[in-house]
Amino acid sequence: MTGTTKEHGDWPRLPWLLAAVGFVAGLLVELVAGGEGPDTRVGWRAAASALFVFAPLAFAFTVERDRWREPLAFAAIIGAVMAGLAWRAVGAGDAIANPEYGFLSGLVATGLALPLFQSDFHRSRWATPYERLHRNVWNDAICGAGSLAFLGASWLMLLLLSELFQLLKLDFLEDLLREGWFGWSFSGAALGAALGTLRNQIGIIGTLRNVIMVVLSILAVPLAAGLAVFLAAMIVSGPEVLWEATRRATPILLLCAAGAWVLANAILRDEDAAMSGNRALRLAAQALALSILPLTAFAAISMGTRVAQHGLSPERLWGLVAIAVATAYGLAWFVAVMRGWRGEWRDNLRRANLHLAVLISGVALVLALPVLDFGAIATRQQLARLESGAVTADRFDFVALQTRFGAAGRQAVAKLAQSGNPAVEKRARLAIREAKLIEANRARARVDADAPVEVDFRFDDPELRAKVVEQVGRQRWFCRGGCVALDLGSDGAARRVALVAGDGVHRLALDPSGQEMVPAPPLPPVQVRDISSAKVEVRERTLRQIYVDGAPVGEPFE
Repeated sequence: MTGTTKEHGDWPRLPWLLAAVGFVAGLLVELVAGGEGPDTRVGWRAAASALFVFAPLAFAFTVERDRWREPLAFAAIIGAVMAGLAWRAVGAGDAIANPEYGFLSGLVATGLALPLFQSDFHRSRWATPYERLHRNVWNDAICGAGSLAFLGASWLMLLLLSELFQLLKLDFLEDLLREGWFGWSFSGAALGAALGTLRNQIGIIGTLRNVIMVVLSILAVPLAAGLAVFLAAMIVSGPEVLWEATRRATPILLLCAAGAWVLANAILRDEDAAMSGNRALRLAAQALALSILPLTAFAAISMGTRVAQHGLSPERLWGLVAIAVATAYGLAWFVAVMRGWRGEWRDNLRRANLHLAVLISGVALVLALPVLDFGAIATRQQLARLESGAVTADRFDFVALQTRFGAAGRQAVAKLAQSGNPAVEKRARLAIREAKLIEANRARARVDADAPVEVDFRFDDPELRAKVVEQVGRQRWFCRGGCVALDLGSDGAARRVALVAGDGVHRLALDPSGQEMVPAPPLPPVQVRDISSAKVEVRERTLRQIYVDGAPVGEPFE
């Protein structure tokens, strides 16, 4: 049994240990990511970043005073799995359709594996006490949320101290906050210290867990009543309204099913002795458990209508996976309640939760691995629709097939461009050209984002220069290809600057506090190829205007 479940005394060194682990992990993330953090476009950097994020997190949630070897091995496995998924998501580029969904599926698998490992499922397997799993799930959620809240408060404190020191013209803390290594290492240390502290207060966490479940259970009664009214109205009026709102129906139904599952578990607790004796709450739990299946069934029909209209896509296949998981829960809970209607339904639901957690963790891991290519599956179905005449060439989305279905979609469009059907060939070739244009624009944007900003200042004010550089660093397109900065003086309320680039003129103004540059509406493009060699200046000119009784009329003219 792990430290998240045992009622033991504090381990005083745990916060310090986890703070050190987090500090080192943050430094390693910054080191391997090349200053970009986990959001990198290089496969091996993304993999290494994922390893140094998820392995320390898994270790931090599972390590104990007298048990560290197994948590270390578990953390290494979690880190290796997430690293492989990150490498595939980033390194494969656009060869895979929606690689981010595979990574998220891996997150679901590891997220479910964490409380199972804490509950010693690898030893006791199906004999694992549900009470242990239930407690670990809630403790992990509370400790994780509390640690994130502490991390946010820590950064708020640092920012406040930075502003305080700047009142004395001391910029060392502000400069430190801009360093990537400091941000990652500080965040890791703060998160680790908070998590270690919270894990040491397992008694308080247990009380907080009970309070949260009591509060959530209050919401169960109105939700159960609302869902009962909804389902009754659906039976009376028919589900046609769902088919008229297929874009919104599926996610709303799934969210309601998820809410019903959470609130029913809040009432269900980990054993009958911990449940409320309130009859209304127990009836609400039964109603919520029974409502999940019809909600997910309607969601499945809604998604089916959408697929019938537009065919499969990688995104819709992932949506079908989510619906299948929700339906599995709904069916298992429906059967559990009906089989134990006279009193055993509560134990049946708890047993179903354990079995489904293991099953879905395994399914999510399989879906995350390169076993199924949803892009290829969806491509075959779309081509079958086109060949069968279910959709005509003028209504077929060749661009989506080229850009969103991965390598399989691009290969299909290339074949369609030589299919011998003039209408199909024309639209396929247009889709290929449009996709190339989209990719060229993306590549140009990436180059612009990575290229150093070159600003040719035509004024000497160092403070104003620093403000301009800071603003251009946030909005690099102001100086795409280089620009000339001109001091336009003050309009009485703000200091103004013009950034003249080859593709346009952007104006900036210091806000009334004098702390930040605020963009003003841009001026028309100047159409100059090389702004660095052009003569850029500000000239005064006199305009005339008509006045009536001292009031201007119309626009000024030469």
